[in-house]
Amino acid sequence: MGTGLHVAVVGATGAVGQQMLKTLENRQFELEKLSLLSSKRSAGTKVLFNGKEYTVEEATPESFEGVHIALFSAGGSVSKELAPEAVKRGAIVIDNTSAFRMDENTPLIVPEVNEGDLQQHQGIIANPNCSTIQMVVALEPLRKSFGLNKVIVSTYQAVSGAGTVASDELYSQTKAILDNEEYEPQVMPVKGDKKHYQIAFNAIPQIDKFVENGYTFEEMKMINETKKIMHMPELEVAATCVRLPIETGHSESVYIELDRDDVSVEDVKDLLKSSPGITLQDDPENQIYPMPAYAVGLNDVFVGRIRKDLDRPNGFHLWIVSDNLLKGAAWNSVQIAERLRALNLV
Repeated sequence: MGTGLHVAVVGATGAVGQQMLKTLENRQFELEKLSLLSSKRSAGTKVLFNGKEYTVEEATPESFEGVHIALFSAGGSVSKELAPEAVKRGAIVIDNTSAFRMDENTPLIVPEVNEGDLQQHQGIIANPNCSTIQMVVALEPLRKSFGLNKVIVSTYQAVSGAGTVASDELYSQTKAILDNEEYEPQVMPVKGDKKHYQIAFNAIPQIDKFVENGYTFEEMKMINETKKIMHMPELEVAATCVRLPIETGHSESVYIELDRDDVSVEDVKDLLKSSPGITLQDDPENQIYPMPAYAVGLNDVFVGRIRKDLDRPNGFHLWIVSDNLLKGAAWNSVQIAERLRALNLV
């Protein structure tokens, strides 16, 4: 293997694809060659990377000849069609869609939590849902030290998780309301669904479509992915996912129950403070706690408002915030690529 790798970014013109390129640039990832790929519609777009102009090409099976790592973020149908083609041609696929997350032969990776699962990959590695990633980063140190048996999470999610069309709608709706103009919601909560609602100055308790049990796909992703990543099929997990009029940065109110009831708030703080990928921001006296506006552009998961439950000695409440386009997507993907390299798996 040479000093650099041939990396392909599929979905290079999208919000996450753009963040992947920025992250590769910021991390000074050693590249011998970069291929930028997209749908036919976006092919021909010019993109700057490290001061050099690249032309985005249409993604086809042949695009992956000679590619070492392919970062996918172009939608589940594209991943299902092209990821196996990339693997056939010798590439390792890091997929940012839900296409392979629950496939039993595909490792679902958050490097701070289950890096060891990378050894079992069969060509495709799945990047978890953004909300799941930030939560398990914060919970894994607690699980390892004190045991974990229950998780109840309510999310406060940014519109950028639904793509640039959702961010655009937030801005246009906000302006229309402030200017006292008419507008018609067309994107939120789910583009193409039966009904669309105002997102500006509102909270929508639906992310993705509903399933038969009354939960949404987003909630079921959090539930199932958490169990898979942590290797805890028996873990009790419940989720309520809510969209807020915030552009970037997901927040979560998380209640957990540990296996032990002799753990103090200081024990939890000390542990999280020294855990990889986490920044503790917890000083209520000085009003220091995580907020999405201040997490934008940063790779870490921010944790604060740590309190013991008032009724259960093994219960704790945490507030967890992260940039959903970075740790929730682009940075986690590039981090996986870095770990593959460090472990000589590519």
